[in-house]
Amino acid sequence: MGKTPTGKNTSGRGQRELKVKVKSARGRTTSSTRWLQRQLNDPYVVRAKKEGYRGRAAYKIMELDDKFRFLVPGARIVDLGAAPGGWCQVAVKRANILGERGGKAVGTILGIDLQEMEPIAGCELHVIDFMEGDADERVKQMLGGKADVVMSDMAASSSGHKKTDHLKIMALCEAAAYFAFDVLDEGGTFVAKVLAGGAEADLQKLLKLRFTKVHNIKPPASRSDSSEKFVVATGFKGDLAES
Repeated sequence: MGKTPTGKNTSGRGQRELKVKVKSARGRTTSSTRWLQRQLNDPYVVRAKKEGYRGRAAYKIMELDDKFRFLVPGARIVDLGAAPGGWCQVAVKRANILGERGGKAVGTILGIDLQEMEPIAGCELHVIDFMEGDADERVKQMLGGKADVVMSDMAASSSGHKKTDHLKIMALCEAAAYFAFDVLDEGGTFVAKVLAGGAEADLQKLLKLRFTKVHNIKPPASRSDSSEKFVVATGFKGDLAES
């Protein structure tokens, strides 16, 4: 018997889900009305509100971690483009930063973004442009060493043109990868959102040179009509400058 993200059974008679209908309003476009209706009826959005997460994206990183187990106690974790903070919230719990599951609270989580975020217990949030020349050194100083995980759910602002948007997000993801090369410790993990569309092949080649394994996955929490997927690169090989 199947279940929705809210934990309710999806089979059986008389178990029809009630959908919220959004009436069109003055000043609201048809597309924005559709978007709002989808949000209100999205089970992951409903679950996020119920469980106190800052967005449905929290469940994407949960599902990725369920499979690859990189948010472990004691880990030094960097979340690029962290706002509004859903991934950081998950990392704090999964890495037991607050010691809620017993044991000594160890590890560090840095949330980095161009905009300020509301505080998250157990997480250090900083307004930093990770593309600045000294950003990698600043991050390593904050961590007290190199990172075990660099993760990114960043997306470039949409232009409405699919090919342009694909190239923009892939350029952003590649920049995040090079940042990860500078701050990751050997054996580390890089997780990032990409868009299917062709230009990701170069990124795949780059990651395969620097990591032991490179996985491509679309977690269940990612909307089926979205072209997004996630790359999870594990086993960072370290500095290859002398190779």
